[in-house]
Amino acid sequence: MITKVYSAIPCGYNGKIIEVEASLVKGLPVFNLVGMADKTIFESRDRVRNAIQNSDLTFPLQKVTVNLAPANLIKTGSTLDLPIAIAILAGSKQLTSLDIMHKFFVGELSLSGDLRPVYGIINIVEAARDAGFTEIYLPSGNLNSAAIVDGIKLFPIKNLRQLFLHLKGQTPIAPISSQHYQPPRPSSITNFDTTLDQVYGLNFAKRALTLALAGHHNILFCGPPGSGKTLLAKTIPALLPQPNTHELLEITKLTELSKALNTIYSRPFRSPHHSSSACAVIGGGNPITPGEISLAHHGVLFLDELPEFSRQIIEALRQPLEDHQITIARTKEKVTYPANFILVATMNPCPCGFYGSKIKPCTCTPNEIQRYQKKISGPILDRIDIKVNVPYLGNQKILNQFNLGNLSSIQEQPLTHHFIKNCIQEALDYQKTRYQTDQLYNGILSSSQITKFIHLNDSEKRHLEQASNKLQLSARSLLKIIRLSRTIADLDHSNNIKIQHLSEAISFNQP
Repeated sequence: MITKVYSAIPCGYNGKIIEVEASLVKGLPVFNLVGMADKTIFESRDRVRNAIQNSDLTFPLQKVTVNLAPANLIKTGSTLDLPIAIAILAGSKQLTSLDIMHKFFVGELSLSGDLRPVYGIINIVEAARDAGFTEIYLPSGNLNSAAIVDGIKLFPIKNLRQLFLHLKGQTPIAPISSQHYQPPRPSSITNFDTTLDQVYGLNFAKRALTLALAGHHNILFCGPPGSGKTLLAKTIPALLPQPNTHELLEITKLTELSKALNTIYSRPFRSPHHSSSACAVIGGGNPITPGEISLAHHGVLFLDELPEFSRQIIEALRQPLEDHQITIARTKEKVTYPANFILVATMNPCPCGFYGSKIKPCTCTPNEIQRYQKKISGPILDRIDIKVNVPYLGNQKILNQFNLGNLSSIQEQPLTHHFIKNCIQEALDYQKTRYQTDQLYNGILSSSQITKFIHLNDSEKRHLEQASNKLQLSARSLLKIIRLSRTIADLDHSNNIKIQHLSEAISFNQP
């Protein structure tokens, strides 16, 4: 007798349906597993056998053959433990075909029969829903993440025996509909170490940071050591709005694919060290997993001291900064992950950091300065919307600020954290109304979308044309200025882009 149970495994950014077929025939007791399974899957034989026996069920003393179809797809991970066990129980007639009909199973078994959470549960649940399944049995530890996916009933399971009794109708488990289940989620996130109120002065840099977050524009801070570049970047998590349900699903999905089981409730702020490998930042491995570029999706990728990163990593930013996704190709596999993030980068003006500053004399030769600055290629700079020179304030001003004890009261025009956060949220609300979606921002508009949504008057067109001729701007730079000026106009509560908005956008475009 052959029994068939359905499950799925994560495969790139999606999931693949797996048919688990079990055949029990007379012969010496042996447990065979076929179907392109890796070592992790082969180890499930011992887990499944012990889990069945320790759940007061009977492991058949027959020749057991389990096939994982399709056979040309490499299977990895412990996701298929539970469906293999259910297929064997059905094949040995401890469960009937009616007990498992139209049901979907996923989970890792411990030796005692308890179910442990698995990675990539959102990929699996989406694959089950898209294949037409309406019921999925999964580990209770995966419930919060799985509940983000709409359109399917979830049955959280603690152990194999509990599932067996439910399928036999003896101890029913109440289903949970993802539409009505609200996973525990903090209403607000307030425990941030750094806010803009702790940053003295630097109003011009704060203005640039506000524009970057309000319109999803990439930004580069350049300045000497100690000028506050990194401190400004560390205030970003406190300024970012919480993700909506769709964004939360994609963020959690990518996080789980990187072998992390915690559900994410805030926008990611990824800050890899410059010594990180290209595989860690870009993504890769076997199987291919997302890197920091994709894990920053719907959030911020912060690259401190950008020229210190390898050239391979810096140049790999070209595709995601332009297309908001990254394709990783290997000999036997090709995966495309989303990568719609805000790039926030910092750099010094030279290797010693003091070129052009009044702190101390620069010790670098002209060749060293040129070689250092050329580490950031023109195409990469052309994809960065805002470039800001952050000046060093001086020790005396900083000491005076500490003596006064109020970070914002000594500024000529205070830009408090609360004020800037509200400005960012207002600008995002304007964009949501204009584009009729919360997935489109000024900073990621394509050329066709710019033509559709943004209109310039004749005087503004002439001003932009004059600036283009004088500064010899590329076509990408022109589109970048138009997108940034639209964000400036949103912060100014203006329906139309004006000359002053274009002028400010042009000033931020100069290195």
